[in-house]
Amino acid sequence: MKDINLSIHVKIALLYLLIVAVLGTSLRLFVVVDIPATYRFLVHTHSHIALLGWVYLALTTLLYKLYLEKENVAKTYRRIYGFTQFSLLGMLLSFPFQGYALFSIVFSTLFLIASYFFAWLFWTKTAGETRELLSYKMIKSALVFMVVSSVGPWSLGIIMNTLGSLSIWYKLSIYFYLHFQYNGWFIVSLLGLMFCFLEQKNIKISINHRSFLWLLNSSVVLTFALSVLWTKPIILLYIIAFIGSVLQLVVYFIIILKLRTGWQFFSQTLKPGVTRMLRIACFFWFVKMCLQLLTAFPYFADLAFQNLDFVIGYLHLVFLGVVTISLWAFLKQTGLLTIPKFTFALFLSAFVVTECLLFYKGSAAWLGWPIFDVYFTVLAVASALFVVCVLWVLVGGKKNAVW
Repeated sequence: MKDINLSIHVKIALLYLLIVAVLGTSLRLFVVVDIPATYRFLVHTHSHIALLGWVYLALTTLLYKLYLEKENVAKTYRRIYGFTQFSLLGMLLSFPFQGYALFSIVFSTLFLIASYFFAWLFWTKTAGETRELLSYKMIKSALVFMVVSSVGPWSLGIIMNTLGSLSIWYKLSIYFYLHFQYNGWFIVSLLGLMFCFLEQKNIKISINHRSFLWLLNSSVVLTFALSVLWTKPIILLYIIAFIGSVLQLVVYFIIILKLRTGWQFFSQTLKPGVTRMLRIACFFWFVKMCLQLLTAFPYFADLAFQNLDFVIGYLHLVFLGVVTISLWAFLKQTGLLTIPKFTFALFLSAFVVTECLLFYKGSAAWLGWPIFDVYFTVLAVASALFVVCVLWVLVGGKKNAVW
């Protein structure tokens, strides 16, 4: 059977990222010009295609290449991939016009089923000797978190038909899904991929698998408490949230300390630019965890929930600063993607500017600062730079790469 051209799969994932960037810019323009669309429906489309179109496809492509490409599962993978594309296209053609309704819910459900099939493929078809590696165990945990996160969407229908969309359980089920997607599936799988590249270079990391995995997985589970603090729960949940946030930082520093001895050699084996991208993503990951630790305290937990700009800024920090930059680095390292140096610099500049603007607006609402007249125009222009960057990576990267 003909081998799968994973470069095409990466281009398709990037095409979804381009759509996400266009939708994001359109959402910024709603305040500036009249747009003949329903804002809420575009938000639904933007978020679903971002998480399920770009991140999911990029991650599963990497997992297939690194763990399954040599396992004679191409036919099964093609079927799962085709099923996944069918569900994604269905969401792309339904969410902008109806939001959460019959067709979009059907296609979202089909996507969940497709993701279960991929998890099954990974769990059952990865080579036996690979299963003893720390990277495999981490990615296996990440896929468990992905499956667990789907409890949120499955419960939405029941909640809407019984308690209604205004119930706190409606929001909690959404937060449950987002938490275990972002902090479980995305972050843990990216860490697993990092360890996979270390293992490929035969760089030994002296670390107890059982203890490290316990710390890592516990930090993910316990930090879900951060997502319920807006309900002003009992003090025990604040304590749990604080412990989970501290455990995240413990995991971070364990990784940093363990990598310190072999990093110089490892960085020399990476393709030009990958080391810098990973360091940048690692910095934003640290910022993310510090923000989570801050919101374990009641005052900041309430502030974060009441201030939408802080929430959007945080989600974009993780999606763009941590996840997307890491994915670009790993795809570049595997030879599946070429990123021009100037394009990445422009992407990073757009990211920093939009983050500063989002957090400034949130701080203005909090501290009573003024919003300058052209704020929304500047934010829209900065967001449009993402469109330029992704389009350039998609169609012009190989001709203009200087890394």
